[in-house]
Amino acid sequence: MTIDLEARPRLADLRPLLREAPALLAEARVSSPASLADRAGYRSDHLGAFAVPLPVAPAAVVLPVAGRDDARLDYEHFTVVMARGRRLALFTAANLDGAASVAVPRGGDAWAYDGRIPEEAQAGDELYADNDFDRGHLVRREDPNWGATAATANRDTFHFTNCAPQLSAFNQRTWLELEDYILVNTRRVRERASVFTGPVFRADDPVYRGVAIPLAYWKVVAFVHDDGRPSATAYLIDHDVDLSEQSLLFGAFRTYQRSILSIAALTGLDFGALPQFDGFSNEERAMGVTVKQRITGPADVRV
Repeated sequence: MTIDLEARPRLADLRPLLREAPALLAEARVSSPASLADRAGYRSDHLGAFAVPLPVAPAAVVLPVAGRDDARLDYEHFTVVMARGRRLALFTAANLDGAASVAVPRGGDAWAYDGRIPEEAQAGDELYADNDFDRGHLVRREDPNWGATAATANRDTFHFTNCAPQLSAFNQRTWLELEDYILVNTRRVRERASVFTGPVFRADDPVYRGVAIPLAYWKVVAFVHDDGRPSATAYLIDHDVDLSEQSLLFGAFRTYQRSILSIAALTGLDFGALPQFDGFSNEERAMGVTVKQRITGPADVRV
């Protein structure tokens, strides 16, 4: 199927919920806190001596989690931190292991609410029903699928906490190609990586069905080179937007390799010492100018 990246669908044109949809939505499952109690989640020591802790977010923007002081929602091989008031993740953090990767068939996995936080704090099927939004995995389904618990990790990715509204041209083309590049190369060299992903929240994000829709997403990847050198890279996918009272026009999607410092500035997240292992961040500090690289294919990625 050919996807026209120049198409400009309008948010106002997305079809309304069907009359029978509420009965369908009532069947959404909920994972109980007990069913998720054994999940260790993201590990900062996944890359050995190259410790990569979770980004730190201002407390005011983080959704609290009962019984925790760090707001973590831990799943198998990944963690989600939710954004207060947005019903979407602030960021996700996943550990990949190419040497232990397992191909788990997608099957008929159903999306679920996470019972550790209020259901109303999660955007569920009512946001995605009968329109052109994909249920976009923030932690890609295949990424945490490694080791003896790969099947559990696969199921865990189907939680609404790990879901974001993405138009198909976004979810199925450029972003998918970048995720494929990361996953395939991790498997090929049988190495590990730690990956952070999240939306860029802005005050003027358009609201649809009670949810402010992010218009950009970012990804930060940490890994160790063959020579033992720690490294990190960052990416941003954004697009032209025409916003008026009547409609929202989505333009062609553009993917850039950016500095981790620029992602920190856009999101308010503190990535600790990670920018020092990112060539783009080091170049920006040295030159005092913004550094970015347009990505049209894997050959454009600089590490």
